[in-house]
Amino acid sequence: MTENPILIEPSFADAIAVIACAAELPEDKRRHWTTSLRQIAKLLDKAPELIPARYSAVRAALLHLHHASGGLTAKTLQNHKSNVKSALFWLAHEKGIPEYGAPLSPAWAELRTKIKNAVARLRLSSFMRFCSANNVAPNDVDESAVDRFGEYRLRCGKPVDDAFRRLLARAWNENVGILPGWPARRLAEPAVKAAVDIAWEAFLAGLRRDLDGYLRGLTKIRKTRKGQRIRPLKEATIRTRQAEIQAAARMAVKVGVAIESLNSLAALLAPDVAEKVLNAYWEKNGDNPKLYTIDLAARFLSIARETKCLSDEDCERLNEIRQTLEERRPEGLTDKNIEFLRQVLSPGVWRRIVKLPAALMAEARRDHHAPLRAAVTAQLAAAIAILSVAPVRIANLTAIRLGKNLSKPDGPNSNYWLHFPEHDVKNRMRLMYPLEPFVTRIVDEYVHEFRPTLLRGRDADWLFPGLSEGPKGKVAFSGQITERIWKHTGVRMTTHQFRHAAGALILKRRPGEYELVRQLLGHRSVETTINCYIGFDMIQASEIYTEIVMEHLDQDLEAAE
Repeated sequence: MTENPILIEPSFADAIAVIACAAELPEDKRRHWTTSLRQIAKLLDKAPELIPARYSAVRAALLHLHHASGGLTAKTLQNHKSNVKSALFWLAHEKGIPEYGAPLSPAWAELRTKIKNAVARLRLSSFMRFCSANNVAPNDVDESAVDRFGEYRLRCGKPVDDAFRRLLARAWNENVGILPGWPARRLAEPAVKAAVDIAWEAFLAGLRRDLDGYLRGLTKIRKTRKGQRIRPLKEATIRTRQAEIQAAARMAVKVGVAIESLNSLAALLAPDVAEKVLNAYWEKNGDNPKLYTIDLAARFLSIARETKCLSDEDCERLNEIRQTLEERRPEGLTDKNIEFLRQVLSPGVWRRIVKLPAALMAEARRDHHAPLRAAVTAQLAAAIAILSVAPVRIANLTAIRLGKNLSKPDGPNSNYWLHFPEHDVKNRMRLMYPLEPFVTRIVDEYVHEFRPTLLRGRDADWLFPGLSEGPKGKVAFSGQITERIWKHTGVRMTTHQFRHAAGALILKRRPGEYELVRQLLGHRSVETTINCYIGFDMIQASEIYTEIVMEHLDQDLEAAE
């Protein structure tokens, strides 16, 4: 083995070189193993020099590979995985490559055998091997050695955070002064954030009473200052509001506000106190406030106006604070959703998703011997088919009722229409979607052939019935859809990301037509749509410019011919 300047142990590149020269192996096995090692490195999107030639190091990554994203069949990918596993085990047994990473020096090996706690031994093992490979003696271990180990892990694509350092330091420190010969120097443990700094019961009764009264009001129908009705909030949302206000009160005490002065909700929302709280959150966030901080400023103003606990002058001051933070609100899609859109806009990816309902329905038909499993598969096929042409929110998807939200206006032989009245939609916008014939066929087959199994003898009109009375749960259904899309297409996609994909695909075909996207997604204003897709114009501009460049290249090729 040649010395690897990047890893502290042999890499896939080393493995390929050794296997290619292994005369004891049949020629076809050498060819298959080296090909599979290169293919797996390509699927992992890493250079072979960065991947350890050790099965325990790549086993978890292999489990997460998907055949569709690599343009392979499931059988071909499984063959590559099997070849890589066989090759790495052969290297470990026949060529003496350590099964668990870089070999330990005698001093480190002796120290490791003294560790009785199996968990501590596991957490320290890779650090010990790193130190051995870099000639760091046990007595020389300090924070700089841990820093270098963290940098090495980052180069290998492994996470390094406070939790990692804390567990490593604890495993090391628990042996200091206990095991004979263990170095005396202790490692620093990053502090653990306390779950609750001050018990809520420690605050004055007036503040607690006011908050309880405000939260009770959220369970009732309310009206805005303009007279518009606001429906009651869900229990989960009310719990979130409660946690936000309690956290704000604790933050106020942290920044020096006397707990005795917080005797009411008005005292907490007073502009001077609210500003201190929001500034503390902003400082904690860094250069730019996070969405939580920006939204909290708006929440303070909303509560003050709704409860009428502050004067108009104080409300105006709160509004000025809110506006200052609002100017820092990030616009456009999150990095996670931009990465998702790059994937969806790649050739072939969206095609795999829209073809999935038909594939799932075919799978359901084959599963006739397992009627419940077949019914769930058909249910997912119907849901994905609907989302692909009518990207509604998950709350609306699960609430679809046959005859009410999903109907055939022109009789049983016509196509379905999906519609929701204003009061059933989050932002009070009526939604209407004519469904294509292929969606109607899939939904019809699900409704007539598979849905009765899921009803379990009940008489209900829910399109997607749950285990008991009522529709299927939003969280469970969304998770099932995401999992099935990943299983068949290799795309990590939530139900809400159907909405992002729809907007991006329209803007790709019809650049600048945000009003069309607004109508499809049911946004109340086109400004909302534009803000959602800020940054997408750059992708479009790049594609248009690339087309111009390619036109010139094509012209040069034609001239050369």
